[in-house]
Amino acid sequence: MSQSSVSSPSPAEPKPLVGIPASQIFLPSHSLAQHGAGERYIRAVADGAGALPMVIPALAEHYDFGDLADRLDGLMLTGGRANVEPHHFDGSPFPDDEIRDPMRDNTVLPLIRECVARGVPVFGSCRGIQEINVAMGGTLHYRCHLVPGYDDHRMPRDGDMEHKFSVRHPVVMAKDGYFHKLVGTREVRVNSLHGQSVDAVAPGFEIECVAPDGVIEGIRYTVGETFCVGVQWHAEWRFEDNPLSLALWKAFGEAARARARRRAVRGMAAE
Repeated sequence: MSQSSVSSPSPAEPKPLVGIPASQIFLPSHSLAQHGAGERYIRAVADGAGALPMVIPALAEHYDFGDLADRLDGLMLTGGRANVEPHHFDGSPFPDDEIRDPMRDNTVLPLIRECVARGVPVFGSCRGIQEINVAMGGTLHYRCHLVPGYDDHRMPRDGDMEHKFSVRHPVVMAKDGYFHKLVGTREVRVNSLHGQSVDAVAPGFEIECVAPDGVIEGIRYTVGETFCVGVQWHAEWRFEDNPLSLALWKAFGEAARARARRRAVRGMAAE
């Protein structure tokens, strides 16, 4: 990866600390859950945002979320096999065979709200955009391919990882919107792979881009100056080859560094 592809802090300043909430993973040989996050997300935080990644276990009620948010310079929300449970947005109950991760839901949703309230930058990819939208008061389509007029955006079952995560369709950006201004173009092809999707957009958010069928692919918080962006595609996958994903990682990194500087100033003032 070239130096121009990486968002790096200056040698004089420490890297900002970015939390990555984990999913719970259950293995047949273990009686207790494992807590994990994919390496692609971790490396994107390190290399794309130039930050120090830290995986946050899905411990839910064991956290003081305000205290946890105060310790972070950024929050990165990953994809995951489980979908956000519908009781968090008054949706219809899941079928019995739906994959769930209630500990992740109960960790991430309140943490997002505390981070936004405290000015901690938030960036969500795939499931991450759904978590942001639900946490802030929006709703989701359970299966967007069942919505009249929407295409099937789910990941193909066959093929290797390169095939599964290859680009699927373009996204069209709002004219003169934040995404448009970041890259100077209104259309970029992305690898959007998902079952659920944003339905009603949360208060305080604007739609930044949509798929050709109208599925919402990017949202941004517009109240105050807090960086809070969610994208429906996998922005962590080969981000250096996608101009919009790369620009968003850099912007997230810059916002996290600004947050780290503010925290450092407050710390010195308190001494």
